[in-house]
Amino acid sequence: MVRAGLTPDLLVRAGAELADEAGFEQVTLSALARRFDVRVASLYSHLKSSHDLKTRIALLALAELADRASDALAGRAGKDALVALADVYRDYARAHPGRYEAARYRLDPETAAASAGVRHARMTRAVLRGYALGEPDQTHAVRLLGSVFHGYVSLEAAGGFAHSSPGSQESWERVLDALDTLLRTWPTQP
Repeated sequence: MVRAGLTPDLLVRAGAELADEAGFEQVTLSALARRFDVRVASLYSHLKSSHDLKTRIALLALAELADRASDALAGRAGKDALVALADVYRDYARAHPGRYEAARYRLDPETAAASAGVRHARMTRAVLRGYALGEPDQTHAVRLLGSVFHGYVSLEAAGGFAHSSPGSQESWERVLDALDTLLRTWPTQP
């Protein structure tokens, strides 16, 4: 029997909140059932498994991030666009650490192809158009930006920059300056 008031959307949003509070790894159907004071079995009419729940949270996070990035990039180009995109990822990770982690959850190819992850790739490529990179260099640059953004954000979230000077904000700005310089002077293949 379906419990009144429970819907897949409500459960996914509650799971996303739980991820932000306790960490994405702590998100399970059991933890969600405790949150609603219901039995785990009552959730199976809405969700297939903890993997299904995590996949749906990942899709939610990817969509939220894509919407924020789209808004931030509107009317920007070059370094302004690069900084805006980078700041979206960093700000989202700070505000929603569990959802940010969920956005990197491994999706099956079909689900990934239908997700907002595709929008992220398109927006990153749009930022790179301001740097006049052709293929395959554009693909290399997309991977570089993803590595730097996600790597920096992950290290910062883990406290990796908390015990030294200069502060992480200053380093973030310098990293983005360096990325801009690199993209403007991208090495060409011999």
